[in-house]
Amino acid sequence: MTHVITKIERPSAEMVANFSKLAVATVYEASGRRGFVASAIKPNRRGHKLCGPAFTVECHPKDNLMLHKALEKAAPGDIIVATTGGYYEAGYWGDLMTTSAIARKIGGLAIDACVRDSEELGATGWPVFCRGFCIAGTVKNTLGKVNFPIIFGGALVNPGDLILGDDDGMVIVARERIEEVYTKSVKRVEAEVVKAETLKGGISSVAFNKLDQKFAALGLIEE
Repeated sequence: MTHVITKIERPSAEMVANFSKLAVATVYEASGRRGFVASAIKPNRRGHKLCGPAFTVECHPKDNLMLHKALEKAAPGDIIVATTGGYYEAGYWGDLMTTSAIARKIGGLAIDACVRDSEELGATGWPVFCRGFCIAGTVKNTLGKVNFPIIFGGALVNPGDLILGDDDGMVIVARERIEEVYTKSVKRVEAEVVKAETLKGGISSVAFNKLDQKFAALGLIEE
């Protein structure tokens, strides 16, 4: 049985750079509201952002062995995306692993669990998205998988999918839909600029969005 797949297809560097300029909420809406990641997984410091190809990891509960293997095999710019068998209460990642990740130019960490060394991690500026912080230790005893499909925060993630994160949340864009979603995202941004200019004129959001008929259909009564 293979535990680690080392060769994966990734989106182009140009496309990653393009997405890095977009808000996660915009991309989520433009993707047809697909790829939503549980809101409990948040940046360890406000202002931190993620954008890059997913390098997926499955860890055994309370065991971070496969995170070390992922750290060894991930390419510069990759985002390590990890699950822990649904067991969150352990510090699966810390300051020394972050030091190694920065040296190896890894793009960030997204883990459906907790990490530790919060102050040290935050001071580096290296982006970590997690469920919180926990001092409980881990072991290195059980094999898991690297670069297999995973369910991360309720979303399906395949190796090489694009993962984005900001203060509003996270979204997964399937690799085969990247160009389509980017085009729709740009159009959405352009349309919102036009809408914003109209709203600055004082029109109500009810009138702007033509909600009068909706209220009438629902039986809204005003006195």
